[in-house]
Amino acid sequence: MPTSTGSACVGDDRKVSPVTYSREELAAAHDHLIALSVAAQDSGQWDDYCELFTEDALYVEHFLGTYHGRQEIKQWLIPAMTAWPQMRFPVLWRTFNEDDGLVVFAVGNDMPDVDGNGPYSVPSWTLLEYAGNNQWSREEDIYNPDAMLKMLSRWCDAAGVPFPAPEIHT
Repeated sequence: MPTSTGSACVGDDRKVSPVTYSREELAAAHDHLIALSVAAQDSGQWDDYCELFTEDALYVEHFLGTYHGRQEIKQWLIPAMTAWPQMRFPVLWRTFNEDDGLVVFAVGNDMPDVDGNGPYSVPSWTLLEYAGNNQWSREEDIYNPDAMLKMLSRWCDAAGVPFPAPEIHT
């Protein structure tokens, strides 16, 4: 098993030990993550989803901030997700890098079509770094913040609801 004392990315001081994971293990772990995400979307309870992150995980959300460790991720993620309880995240495609334990996938950030003028959706892409045992050590979300804000504003106008202010981590 190859090891490294390098960092996973710039600004990431976690030590990584690359392990080769099979496509089957990565797919099963990603299926588990998606199943917990769907359950959380349906219930509004994101605690089990947050437990999928390692204690020292890194979550990079380019618009809202970078979060270090499971507890900080949880403190940010739960209010962020419950602010938009109508949003669903259908998986559009995914690919695996077995050598580096990475899963890259695209989702729709879909709001219900409340007025027949939809769709209300913006795609995003996520990079996940697998740590084994259904745990993830890194998530990075990539999307166009301007397109997301415009879509959400349009949806709020159509639904007749106020736009919740985003919590930006500095």
